[in-house]
Amino acid sequence: MFSSARNSMPALDYVSIIRSVYGDQRAMLAGVIASACAAALCAYNAHSPALWIVALAFVLFGIARYLNMQAFWRASIGSDDAEAAEQWENRAVILGSLVAAVYGAFCLVSMAVVSNPYAELVSASLSIAVMVGLCARNFGLDRLVAIQMLLVIAPLSLGLLLKADIYHPLLAILLVIMLASFRKLASDIRSILLSAVHGRVEASRLATQLDMALSTLEHGLCMLDERGVVAVANERALHQFAHLTAQPLIGASFEAVLKELAVQGALPSTAVDRLLDMVGRRSPGKVLLALPNTRYFEVTVSSRGERTVLLFEDVSERVASQERISFMARHDTLTGLPNRTYFGEVVAEDLEARKLEKPPRTVSLMIIDIDEFKHVNDTFGHIVGDQLLVQAASRLRECLPAAAIVARLGGDEFIVYRGLVGEIAQARADAQAVLDAFATPFVLDGLILPANVSVGLVTSVMADDLIDDLMTKADLALYSAKGNGKGRSQVFHAQMDIDYHYRQRLKTDLLEAVRGGALTLAFQPLVDIATRRVVSCEALARWNHPLLGPIPPSTFIPLAEEMGLISDITAWVIEQAAAECSRWPEEVGVAVNISARDFRGADLLKLVDEALAKFGLAAERFEVEVTETAVIEERDIAQRVLTALAARGLSIALDDFGTGYSSLSYLSALPFTKLKIDRSFVADIASNGRALRLLSNVARLGRDLELTVIAEGIETAEQLAAMIEHTGVQQAQGYLFSRPLPAANVRALIQRFNDLSEDRLDDAMVNFG
Repeated sequence: MFSSARNSMPALDYVSIIRSVYGDQRAMLAGVIASACAAALCAYNAHSPALWIVALAFVLFGIARYLNMQAFWRASIGSDDAEAAEQWENRAVILGSLVAAVYGAFCLVSMAVVSNPYAELVSASLSIAVMVGLCARNFGLDRLVAIQMLLVIAPLSLGLLLKADIYHPLLAILLVIMLASFRKLASDIRSILLSAVHGRVEASRLATQLDMALSTLEHGLCMLDERGVVAVANERALHQFAHLTAQPLIGASFEAVLKELAVQGALPSTAVDRLLDMVGRRSPGKVLLALPNTRYFEVTVSSRGERTVLLFEDVSERVASQERISFMARHDTLTGLPNRTYFGEVVAEDLEARKLEKPPRTVSLMIIDIDEFKHVNDTFGHIVGDQLLVQAASRLRECLPAAAIVARLGGDEFIVYRGLVGEIAQARADAQAVLDAFATPFVLDGLILPANVSVGLVTSVMADDLIDDLMTKADLALYSAKGNGKGRSQVFHAQMDIDYHYRQRLKTDLLEAVRGGALTLAFQPLVDIATRRVVSCEALARWNHPLLGPIPPSTFIPLAEEMGLISDITAWVIEQAAAECSRWPEEVGVAVNISARDFRGADLLKLVDEALAKFGLAAERFEVEVTETAVIEERDIAQRVLTALAARGLSIALDDFGTGYSSLSYLSALPFTKLKIDRSFVADIASNGRALRLLSNVARLGRDLELTVIAEGIETAEQLAAMIEHTGVQQAQGYLFSRPLPAANVRALIQRFNDLSEDRLDDAMVNFG
């Protein structure tokens, strides 16, 4: 019961209790001096030397306790220094106990030694009063209160018990009970103190945390009272508003501040009205404030009771990022022009608005394609190609009116929309302005590159025309412009639509034909000039439409490439050609044409290997023909695939030689074994000496490169005779020998050709033509 308080409470509470014991030293000193004076009066009244000693003891111990209190406050112990506090507790217990013992002695001497009624009254009254003071002063230390009560109550009760009547002992018992209750009073006071200490500490902690939160908060914060006045604002909020107004924020009406800023134009009035409406209705939500210096703040409003808290978050970077993302999503990253999606949205919106106009205004749409742009990429690289696109976009913006919407469709295609053109002549003038803008060559990294464009143009006066309709028609016009020689413009007309629907029908029917196996193969022989024998046959796909009749390969092969069917056709041709070749004499081979799309759309190596294995055909009897255009479009993969095929023993022929761009470079870079000279070199050799010399020189070039030279398009005996006499061409192909024939007929042709002697071949040749 009399243990130190240090063992039962936290250090902070313990130090606080010790400080309460040493509090108000002047009041303590005044009480002790008053007690000494009272004891002195009693000693004078009773003529008692013992009471004079008591009075002197009051003075001595009171001064000692006062000096001890001053020493405590000079020591300034820490709030968590429990060891030092325990030392001061022991000193307080010792000195407090001595003072209490003096009060007890005062009572016992007055009642048992002096027996003076005045002294007894004064000592008993003073001791009981002192006990109340002890509880009020020393309530924090249970040990000190218990010892002081024992040292006062025991002598007082003993003095009363020594009286020779029943009343004084009863009074002693009652006093013991009453004074003992003072200890409970001290305990309650101690609990109240500790609660107050805890509350103060917690309040201080919360206040510190709140101040730290407000000062370190990345956003501005304002709290409005019930009148809408700014009661609290952190430093960031003050800093943010200082850039807008010189008016003090704290203590000002938030509504008045915002309205003044709206009047000055520092804040948008609509956003201010919305924010003040939310604050007035105590409605939670968010408002975006746009500042004149391209800064954006998102204000979050939250209310509880009559108070409103506003959080100001600087979202300028987020808004800027969103704007950049939105721009990137709507614009081409290379040229900065609107992309196809954004262009479609803008034009569709304008066409929708046009439906309400009476009469609807005339609009125009152009699709612009850079001619031979792939050649620029393949020859000079994609960096130069990108620079060309950037400069092309710049020229389009400069040559067209500001009202025109210029966008990039993708690749080397651009699109232009004008929401109002006076007449067709104006639209034609726009197209001509585009052609004129590209007449000047481009300067790209020191290179001077000419780059023409083809333009497809459509105008519309029909309110129901949609953007897809206009783009389809402009695309048809562009297709026509390219087909007529490129570098020109073409206005859409009705026949193009008819042709378009015809093409669409052919596409649908071609898909069914490929899937249904309705295609057939024809074979055209290649004749060796020296032996007059058939050495190979070129396999050619044929399509006989059930309603439209035979469809030329020049029509359906490009359609198949557009539709992505060409690789399916190639795979079928490879298998069927190998199957048919296996039925021919062993000295006769077969040739299959490969398109540019086949290099990526089909596994040519696998297809050829499987076909040769399936029909037991030697690789030397299988030949692949590829055009210069196909090689240009897929140079890297073409080189890899053709090299692998050549390694298997296949012959590789360069078809249509002389119609491409870089014939000589491809001849040296790729593993060609045959060179097929285009029919354009053969057409006039019987009547034109210059044409004959050109063919002769080309043939010599092929022989010098150790290639087998083949001439295409031999249709007359005169052409054959001139070629044999002057060119040194080794093989020939053309209608003079045979048109492309079905499989059954070509077998008979091979047999008859190879059975004829050289003397009889020339006479019989016309019968095979």
